[in-house]
Amino acid sequence: MIIGLASIAQNNYLNENAEEDEKIYKGVDHYEVKIFPNRFKSKKPQNVILLIGDGMGVAQVFAGITANRGKLFLDNFKSIGFSKTQSANNYITDSAAGGTALSTGVKTYNGAIGVNPDTIPVKTILEQAEEKGLSTGLVSTSSITHATPASFIAHQKNRNMYEEIAADFLKTDIDVFIGGGYKHFTRRKDGRNLVNELTLKGYKVLQDITEIEMINSGKIAGFTASEHNGRIEERKDMLPIATKAAINILDHNKKGFFLMVEGSQIDWGGHAGSTIYIVEDMLDFDKTIGKVLEFASKDGKTLVVVTADHETGGLALTGGEIKTGKVKGEYSTGGHTGVMVPVFAYGPGAEEFEGIYENTVIYDKIKSLLISQ
Repeated sequence: MIIGLASIAQNNYLNENAEEDEKIYKGVDHYEVKIFPNRFKSKKPQNVILLIGDGMGVAQVFAGITANRGKLFLDNFKSIGFSKTQSANNYITDSAAGGTALSTGVKTYNGAIGVNPDTIPVKTILEQAEEKGLSTGLVSTSSITHATPASFIAHQKNRNMYEEIAADFLKTDIDVFIGGGYKHFTRRKDGRNLVNELTLKGYKVLQDITEIEMINSGKIAGFTASEHNGRIEERKDMLPIATKAAINILDHNKKGFFLMVEGSQIDWGGHAGSTIYIVEDMLDFDKTIGKVLEFASKDGKTLVVVTADHETGGLALTGGEIKTGKVKGEYSTGGHTGVMVPVFAYGPGAEEFEGIYENTVIYDKIKSLLISQ
């Protein structure tokens, strides 16, 4: 019952329905896109940054391109592939199974977090990076206990077990995580205060993005909302700021690092049938990619992979104008779809991500390049 009520609260975005005018993004001021050099210092990466645009299909990408007058930071990616997203038990995956496929290389059932179809825990790429002595991090615009970030650090049979997922953070040595979900660490049915436990483990626990932005060393648990972060007008530049802060912390490790960054709410715009919501979060995600590319292009040893766990909304672009940034969308569903999603790669090893393959292969490729050297 408690899990059920928590699930309803966490998944309110599934019940949003856009008004007709939300299907048309009328265009606002666009931002400049920089093109970075494709010259790198090594053949294999020392660091990997995986960016997941939840619900981001090709239509969502082109909606962003149109809205920003024809250019995105994604233009920098020359190695492009496609991922097949089906889960172990469904043609249409959810974010838990999709995230677990990316984090572990195992197809599992919808709702599973870091476990196989028999509910047996499977080691994630983040955990393997920790074992190799690399630094690790997670950043998300959702609650940090939500399906996608959870699938990189937790092992639970059901994605709605938010308090159990939060407790799993204490079983790892993750260096930095930033997102919503503070209440799952504090207001718990088991009486534990995980924030106190994180402090005892040496984490600086912060709840202000401006304070988080100023930290560039040590272990950080950054909570930017009690549950999920709000839409872009409320959270502002939280995602690019948090991502840059995480990189600053992780880059101190000479052995390297693994970082996963999720643009969660592209998916929520698709569920709501809101082109405005999708475009706002697609552009926010792309600006975050820009911050990552600034670092990776200077570093020369960082592989950047951008993909999605699935497409949401069955978005069709039925009108628009690149000159003004106007985008009109229609939707075939309020849920996810089974279409392939794009994979973009930049940096040492980027060419490995070209072609069409199962979503589990993304894990295999990252492991081969980062862990199995």
